[in-house]
Amino acid sequence: MTRPASPLLPMRLSAEVAAAKERGAPVVALESTIITHGMPYPGNLNMARSVETIIREAGAVPATIAVIDGTLHIGLEEAELETLAQTKGAMKVSRADIAFAIAERRTGATTVAATMIAAARAGIRVFATGGIGGVHRGAELSFDISADLEELAISPVIVVCAGAKAILDIPKTLEVLETRGVPVVTFESEAFPAFWSRESGLASPLSLNSPAAIANFQKVRDQLGIDGGMLIANPVPEEAEIPREEMEIYIARALDNAKRDGILGKAVTPYLLQSIFEITDGRSLQTNIALVENNARLAAEIAVAMV
Repeated sequence: MTRPASPLLPMRLSAEVAAAKERGAPVVALESTIITHGMPYPGNLNMARSVETIIREAGAVPATIAVIDGTLHIGLEEAELETLAQTKGAMKVSRADIAFAIAERRTGATTVAATMIAAARAGIRVFATGGIGGVHRGAELSFDISADLEELAISPVIVVCAGAKAILDIPKTLEVLETRGVPVVTFESEAFPAFWSRESGLASPLSLNSPAAIANFQKVRDQLGIDGGMLIANPVPEEAEIPREEMEIYIARALDNAKRDGILGKAVTPYLLQSIFEITDGRSLQTNIALVENNARLAAEIAVAMV
């Protein structure tokens, strides 16, 4: 099981999150990388506010997570959210460097892995994001595999997403999750989604059709003493999707661009997403916003069902 946060850890809960924890209300964690690295201001701020509003309307409390000047924030006040949305040069922190950002009093936006760590330390069981990282295409040569997969096997947090990012090697990503014992459940579909697309061409390992069923699945996992997280894949709304066949053309072009420009490591994912944004004339970003909002709604419903 995940260890509770040390009382010495510089961690601060927003007033809304602290009140929710005090009364036992459902809370949904949110990452902050999408704010600092996902889109420019003020679109990033508008998106963040919209996602938080959706969670509140579904009966839960949003907790956007970030490291600000060396303090781990679980939930952001309005002024903090606006400041973060305009911050230049924020670190993009994962398991390897979230402690570095805190120790060096830096400001860092949390990835999926870092958000899971922080959520678990704060006792938050549900987290909504866009898509998880995974095994990159060509990983047999580059060994580029996201820390998100390992974290899903460690931290006891339900992660609601639209599947693995389609720029990844999705079959290998699912194989790693299976090897690490992470349940992969697609909501209301037998097909595993591919971020911008409702289907990846692969069957989902598991499928459930209600937030209550997902909450009950986690309850039984807890009763069995099974550690680690659960991945809930929530297909993007049909009216917002970009079909898989079309996306593969765009992804191939973006990958060629990355190879040409020598992009490696942490820079790969933001480079590819920006390249696809340009290739699709912004359509990919609109789909991204739609799926994040859709995931926030489902995550809130799951959190409510778990109370």
